[in-house]
Amino acid sequence: MNPTVAPAADQPRSLDELRATVSASRLNTWLACRLKFYFRYVLGLTKPRTPALYVGHTVHGVLKLWNQARWRRQLLTPKALRQQFDALWQNDQQIAPVEWAEGEEAGEQQTAWSLLDLYFRASPIPPNELPEAVEVAAEADLTPHGLPKLVGILDLVRAGGRIVDYKTVSQTPSDAKAIHTNEVQLSGYAVLYRANTGKPEGGRDLHHLVKTKHPKLVVTQQGPMTDAQQTRLFRQMESYAEGLARQVFVPSPGMQCAMCSYFNECKSWS
Repeated sequence: MNPTVAPAADQPRSLDELRATVSASRLNTWLACRLKFYFRYVLGLTKPRTPALYVGHTVHGVLKLWNQARWRRQLLTPKALRQQFDALWQNDQQIAPVEWAEGEEAGEQQTAWSLLDLYFRASPIPPNELPEAVEVAAEADLTPHGLPKLVGILDLVRAGGRIVDYKTVSQTPSDAKAIHTNEVQLSGYAVLYRANTGKPEGGRDLHHLVKTKHPKLVVTQQGPMTDAQQTRLFRQMESYAEGLARQVFVPSPGMQCAMCSYFNECKSWS
């Protein structure tokens, strides 16, 4: 096995393409800043992957392999998981190199493995539980609602239809903030699950791997999507479609700009 995680590269897309479909990540970018959306998805401007994003991609990739092995009733020993991690860490950098500061890579690699080691030991998922789905691409035709087609990939669907999304974060999240800031994604996953199974999901969970000095696992649980949450998502998608039609690509200055990879492009915008 030669594991890799595809680099986060975006290709320029026509406005017609962007209006026809939408993903949770694309919708979140739109809601955060229309100009960032324009740089990333319309122009397709790519940026080097940051160390933090690289850690997140690698952790996600190994968790994908772990869940797929459980799905196929295969056993991955701790030694095998570490081998997969080391291979993924090296192989992925050949696809999307990271500019490490001196001595930075070894520390970040250890951080990534520490998060995974913790999860394998402390995961709330029973080792004998078979997933319903792992990394499954799905879509939901929402044209009857006058909306774009919703597309996405479900990280993990546990037995009973419980949707799990993995997050690597630097600070311990509170349940209320985690649910609110991830609402678009979790509601989107619920719509995708229902459209493809014909039944409501069993619940929606966020499994946070926290990059503190001593790594932590924080699980935030919530029930199935409510009617109000679905309405909020559909109204946000409506705003997306209408804004694209009018080409409302304007900046949204705020504290989030300090960490934006399109900071210089934004300053030059007029």
